[in-house]
Amino acid sequence: MNDDAVGSASFLRTDGASAVDDAEISATAVCVLIPTLNEAATIGAVIDGFTAEGYPNVFVVDGDSDDETREIARERGARVMTQSGSGKGQAVREALEYVDVPYVLMVDGDGTYDPADAAAMLEPLADGYEHVIGNRFANMETDAMRRLNGVGNRLINGAFRFIHGSDYDDILSGYRAFTTDSFRKLSLSAEGFTIETELAVECVKHDIDTTVVPISYRSRPDDSETNLHPVWDGGTIILTLYSLAKTHNPLFYFGSLGVTAIVSGALVALYVLSQWVWYGRGHEILALVAAAGILLGVQLLMFGVLSDMIVSLHREQRRRLERIAREDERRR
Repeated sequence: MNDDAVGSASFLRTDGASAVDDAEISATAVCVLIPTLNEAATIGAVIDGFTAEGYPNVFVVDGDSDDETREIARERGARVMTQSGSGKGQAVREALEYVDVPYVLMVDGDGTYDPADAAAMLEPLADGYEHVIGNRFANMETDAMRRLNGVGNRLINGAFRFIHGSDYDDILSGYRAFTTDSFRKLSLSAEGFTIETELAVECVKHDIDTTVVPISYRSRPDDSETNLHPVWDGGTIILTLYSLAKTHNPLFYFGSLGVTAIVSGALVALYVLSQWVWYGRGHEILALVAAAGILLGVQLLMFGVLSDMIVSLHREQRRRLERIAREDERRR
């Protein structure tokens, strides 16, 4: 981390920033957080766009770019910090330690998101929501997303709906608005581009009031290069969705493993049986493998059911404690 990180909290803090009107959020209560990596071609225009919309607190957390991203950001009046680690997820988590205003508007620095959508993104927070996701598919330029990326995005969103039981339309969107309090409730560990996926899963897991708003999504400028690798990052995101089900939807996680083990064991058993019936051949070792697979599958299914019961009880207990805490605050 460079010297710019020192004093970031005082830069982002605004006296009276916690005061929120009934109808709208004061721009001084908002930190525009922009994670960057080699975005010299676009970062200046992005910062200018949010400044023109009336948001002066722009905080750029940079992944040690080897171009002029940081210099341009400073020239445009943004506070700049070089992250101590690597990856977008690590950058976001580290940057939030220096944010001391109640609201964060997180956006990529590649110029694909429209600063004019900022007010629409923040409006639900004033209405009591804690997390807002911008839906890029609502108003996307024709060539803003390659066909492979579009198919991958819809596949990932479908997997999220199936595994985690919620429909957020566009969980990979980099345009987010959230309260700093809600962010600190989440248990985040993602290092790279899976941060958006983890945010969506954690919002479901912790019952964070989340909504989706339509936004514009523009084509990436020709002189700007993407840091995303569709196949590799897409596969990583799918694996992340599945692994996060371990603590949010254990019945699906362990159940899918159990069903796979049972089906595999049953197929091996059918092969052993067919060899014995048709050819009189015995396959004792394969028979043991089949039995072990079926038994393991049954145990995993039972473990999934028990884990799901524990998670359900934990959620209910957490809701009760939160309700008691709210009632206690009202009495005070």
